[in-house]
Formats: sequence, C-alpha cells, structure tokens
Amino acid sequence: MATKRFFDDFVDPDSNQPNYKRLRKTPSFASVIKEVVMVNFLDNFCSALEPMLRKVVHEEVESGLRRCSRSIVRSPSLRIKALEPSNLRLIFNKKLSLPIFTNSKIMDSDGQYPLQLLLVDATGDCLVPTTLATPIKIEIVVLDGDFPSGENWTHEEFNKNIVKERAGKRPLVTGELNITMRDGVASLGDLEFTDNSSWIRSRRFRIGAKVAHIGNGQNSIRIMEAMTDSFMVKDHRGELYKKHYPPALGDDVWRLEKIGKDGTFHKKLTSHGIKTVQDFLKLANIDPHKIRRILGNGMSEKMWEVTYRHAKTCEMGTKSYIARGPNHILILNPICQVIRAIINGQICHSRELRGIQRSYIENLVRNAFTNWSSLEEVDGGLQVNEPAALLTEGERGVHHQNAYPRSALLTAAGGSIECSDWIVNQAHICLPIESSSEEELHYL
Repeated sequence: MATKRFFDDFVDPDSNQPNYKRLRKTPSFASVIKEVVMVNFLDNFCSALEPMLRKVVHEEVESGLRRCSRSIVRSPSLRIKALEPSNLRLIFNKKLSLPIFTNSKIMDSDGQYPLQLLLVDATGDCLVPTTLATPIKIEIVVLDGDFPSGENWTHEEFNKNIVKERAGKRPLVTGELNITMRDGVASLGDLEFTDNSSWIRSRRFRIGAKVAHIGNGQNSIRIMEAMTDSFMVKDHRGELYKKHYPPALGDDVWRLEKIGKDGTFHKKLTSHGIKTVQDFLKLANIDPHKIRRILGNGMSEKMWEVTYRHAKTCEMGTKSYIARGPNHILILNPICQVIRAIINGQICHSRELRGIQRSYIENLVRNAFTNWSSLEEVDGGLQVNEPAALLTEGERGVHHQNAYPRSALLTAAGGSIECSDWIVNQAHICLPIESSSEEELHYL
C-alpha cells in the first residue's frame, strides 16, 4: 500500500487520468515587479545601444567603400575616364521659321527644310566650322524653353531638361530623330510636333541636338550640345489664323502683326474699307494720320511700328498703275508710290520742285488714290530704269503725331523726277501742305 501511495504521489501531471486536476501556482507580487523592471531595463538598453550600433556600421561601410574605390582607381582595367574638355560644339546653322504649329513641318527662317547642324570650334570669339575624322551619331530631343539659365551647361543638366510626351500621347516630336554627322554637317530631315507647348510651365520648347556616339572610340571628347531659341508650339487649328511672312498685297489685313482676326482693329479697318494689306499700305502712305485715327488710341506707337514694319515687307509684284490727266501722267506702284511723273510732256527732277510744284504733285497722287479703281493697270509690261522718288520711305519716317510730315506722299526709293521750265496749270494749283520741320522736306 505504501508503495502504491508513493507511486501515486509521483505520477506524471500530464497523465490522462480521468479525475486528475492540475494545480497551478499563483505568481507572487515580487515576481511581477521583477519582470516589469527587467522589461524596462531591456528597452532602455536597446535605445541606448542603437545609435552606437548605427555609428559603428556607418563608419565600417564608409571605410569599406573607400577601400573599394582606391582599388578601382589603382586598377587600370577598371578605371573610368572622364570626358576630356574641348571647344567643340554643335550649332543650328539658321533660326527656325515661326510660328510653329502641330503636325506641320519645321522649317528654317528662309522657309527651307530640312534644318542643318554644324560642328564648330568655339575657341576665341569666332565659331570656326570644323570636322572629325569619324562620323558622329546625333540624337534630336525636345528641351524645356526655360533651359538653360546661362551660356554653359553640363551634359547632365542638358539631359535633365529633356521633355518627353504627356502620358497617353504620341511621341512629342516625330521624324528622323537619330542622324549621322559627316564632314561637320548633318541634315535633320522632316520634323513635326504632335502636341502643343501649353502644358509645361514655361509654355515654350527648344529643339536640342546631343552627341550619342563618336566612332573610333572617341566618346571621351566633350562636344557641347546644340539648341534653338525657345518657341511656342500652337495647335494646327490655329494655323488658319496665323500671320504671313511676308504678307501678300491681297492678304486680309488681319494677317498683319498686332491685328487679330475679327478683333477690334480688324473691325475698325474694315468698316472704313481697309480690307487688305494693299489697302492698309496705300492709306498709310497717303494719309498716315487718318489710319492712326481709325485704329484709335488702343494701338500704341510701338504696336503701330510693328504692324507697319510687317506690312512693308510684302512683295510689290510687277504691277504698275497709270493715272492720266490733261497735262500729266503718273506711274504708281501698287501702294500708291510714284514711280515716274510726266508733267506737260517732261520728266521732272525732285530737287527742282518748290512749294507750289510739290503741292501740285501731291494733289495729283491724292486724286489717283481716290479714283484707284479707274486707274490703268499694267502687269509686267512697264520698264522703268530709274524709278522716281518724291519722298522716299526711309526719309519720311512713320512716327505718329508731330513725327509725321503733313506732306504724306511716299514714293519708290532711288528714283528722280526731272523738270525744266515747268509750266503749272493754274487750275491745278493748291496750297502747300505744312510739314513738321524743314529738315524733313530737304529731299523735295
């Protein structure tokens, strides 16, 4: 029995006896306090140890990197060559023709394409065309219009400012974007923008060209990238409203700079019968004060100069206009400038004109302007060796108010009007027209 009781006392507590109940000890208060203190100690210890470990690891990593870099530099097979500095650079040989529209070919300022790239030596103050013995692979890219901020930039800065297409859009520029330069010259081929420039901060692009590869292992040579002036790219639908450079005489007057289609200036001009560039120039030559009054104060002096300068670039063509009278013949160009004047059968010299004679010629030209539709038109059949000049455009000036001579007649430059013993028909005498100064009329 004693043996049985001893065996029962040491039976395994995990036994599957049906009536066995495991007795558990309740932890004491002291053991709980001890455990809390230990946890706090470990937290504090780890917090203090972490910075020390970080510092040690950081120092060891730096030391290892320095050792690796020194070994790479010492090893000729692993040494990386830096780009050798040079004075070579790429340039575009001409400026771009503006404005530029989407889906339209990009041309140079002469209206020709493709664009051309040149390799030049920028040593000193001059850019000297040069060549390399090997071909150069060139990549054409689009740049942000705000780049660069200075005249010099690094290869990394150039690449950082390359503009890519918007998400979900076609490539920003299409065409031959990878070209080869030989003998220092490369042609770009046809380039077209597929998207406007309004979505980037500067709202302007540049076309850039960078070296992608140089043959015969000369990639260590640094060749400065080329870039155009910044420009805006407008949607193709805006081409319907674009200005013409140069304008044609028959173009609508809104094709001139600072005059928008259906805008205020356009409406004012058309309401006075000035519908074409030719109409604009004729009135500007005959009565500059009137056309300035029509445009009103909304067109500043600076705006007027831009508009008038643009209008003067138009092609005159070969047409001439003949105004005949009882004792005179005036031969005028399409914008009412005198090419030749014959009075009483004699060709007149401008230097022999005096007050009343000058007024007489001016009156004839004004009458011709008023009756323009009745003038005889000659297309290419009139040969004039020495065009006449009563008032040359360059001498006359185009300033508003007092800067305008009251004598408003303009004639083709480089000619003369001859006169000897000029007999003036008294029926055509009119009062002299005042001028702003004697100096402005010294050429009469």
